[in-house]
Amino acid sequence: MKTMIKSVTMLLTAITISVSAFAQEAKKPASPAATATGKVKDATITIAYSSPSVKGRKIWGGLEAYDKVWRAGANDATTFETDKNIMVQGKALPAGKYSFFLIPKESGTWTAIFNKEPKQWGAYKYEEAKDALRVDVKVKPLKATQETLVYKVTKSGFTMDWDKISVPVSIK
Repeated sequence: MKTMIKSVTMLLTAITISVSAFAQEAKKPASPAATATGKVKDATITIAYSSPSVKGRKIWGGLEAYDKVWRAGANDATTFETDKNIMVQGKALPAGKYSFFLIPKESGTWTAIFNKEPKQWGAYKYEEAKDALRVDVKVKPLKATQETLVYKVTKSGFTMDWDKISVPVSIK
């Protein structure tokens, strides 16, 4: 009888460990990695980012402070890559890979930053001296809350949509 109880106990322990390991593997990361790719004229644009969720939080002026450089996503800094020279908001940006940051502002005109150091964790070691380009963009309100941060490449540029804000960046 003791042997049977020991065997059942071992079996239940093994099942519990297996279920726990499976649950940890199946758990979706809080801010999953994502990529947006598309064409603007003949340039291929690729934006790699991690996509956080609103989760009932106050985003702008709360989780993400106004007037402070933000990684424009979660985890690693968002990267922006173009295989051709392009014009962003009317200003030249050479072909290459950049980290992409935003400075949210309460006024509704944000600063978009393309930085020459593409591999960065967040904005913790961001250096303005390495900026390739800074442009102002007018944000637009979204009709409905965008729960997860998403980038979209369009024929005329790209947008970053999250919470109740869309940040459209023009490319030619």
